[in-house]
Amino acid sequence: MKREIYDEDHEAFRASVKQFLDREVTPHLETYADRHGLDRDFWLAAGKQGFLGLEIPDEFGGSEAGDYRFNAVLTEELAKVNMTLPSCVGIHADITVPYLVHLTDDEQKARWLPGCASGEIITAIGMTEPGGGSDLANLKTTAVRDGDDWIINGSKTFITNGGSADIVLVAARTAPEKKAKGISLFAIDTTLEGFSVGRVLDKVGQDESDTAELAFEDVRVSGADLVGPLDTGFISMMQFLPQERLGSAITNLAHAKQILEETVQYAKDRQAFGQPIGAFQNTQFLLADLVTRVDVTQAFVDQCVIAHTKKELTPVDAAKAKWWTSQVQNDVIDHCVQVHGGYGYMNEYRVARAWRDARVTKIWAGSNEIMKMLIGRDLGL
Repeated sequence: MKREIYDEDHEAFRASVKQFLDREVTPHLETYADRHGLDRDFWLAAGKQGFLGLEIPDEFGGSEAGDYRFNAVLTEELAKVNMTLPSCVGIHADITVPYLVHLTDDEQKARWLPGCASGEIITAIGMTEPGGGSDLANLKTTAVRDGDDWIINGSKTFITNGGSADIVLVAARTAPEKKAKGISLFAIDTTLEGFSVGRVLDKVGQDESDTAELAFEDVRVSGADLVGPLDTGFISMMQFLPQERLGSAITNLAHAKQILEETVQYAKDRQAFGQPIGAFQNTQFLLADLVTRVDVTQAFVDQCVIAHTKKELTPVDAAKAKWWTSQVQNDVIDHCVQVHGGYGYMNEYRVARAWRDARVTKIWAGSNEIMKMLIGRDLGL
């Protein structure tokens, strides 16, 4: 079924993204995996192409597309390559930068946004803590006022871009007695004394990303590093999470769709018992089922993209898209591994790496169980 949400401008943008990936990125994927991180040349090249500034106003070096469909196109093309690219780029350009665009004053915008657009400043967002997981309201990191400054202590974990970030947007408790209403956001320069990167974590998949532990030991930041009004950080996180979850949904589906297309071709090419394995009814029925699941899911995700472009996407619909696509992705790619047989378990095959990379999507951006709780509460249960 033809998708109707993109026009000629979006498809021209898609072509430029694909050309950039083919030329600048794909040849270096193994290097990224070996180093457990994207190098600075990648970020600078992506910034030069304008891919990091879709949310940033023109006067601060961005393109401010004002149309989330361009974000979606970029995410789809990144996800066709692997899961790491949309994760790392998304955390920077699609998740952290919007906080800096919408919650900062002009001085802060001028200080941070041009570098974010150019790739000279890489960002990360520090929400998740070692003992907290999806329970953001009970985070333990603290920020205590000291004159005009704040002293930050605590730790974060599972932080994408954590090993390479220049700025980390950190959620910290500024008024413990207020619980969720006492959390604030700070943009912390990673060169400050007391900030440290712990382990770059050894993950099951997504070898190309520098997911890390972060520690804050008496890190002194100025009042000018507070992002948004004091004690409103939790509210801001809830407002920005739907875009994060929609980006996750777009990634999940585009990734699964690409691997499924490659698996269909494999079923045509691979011979067994004197015929292509795709000629067996079991394989035909399986692939028919998977293609249908992907196409039907695409229709819902596209409607979510349209709704978000109109600023009408609800947190509940974003939660539905996030959990469903992660489940579909994992189911589809697991079956793709089976179709590949023993080769599907070899890391030299994309399907094996995709299988490993996909598993975390049922956990991050709010676990699927949390997504179902949000939906259940919306039902009045």
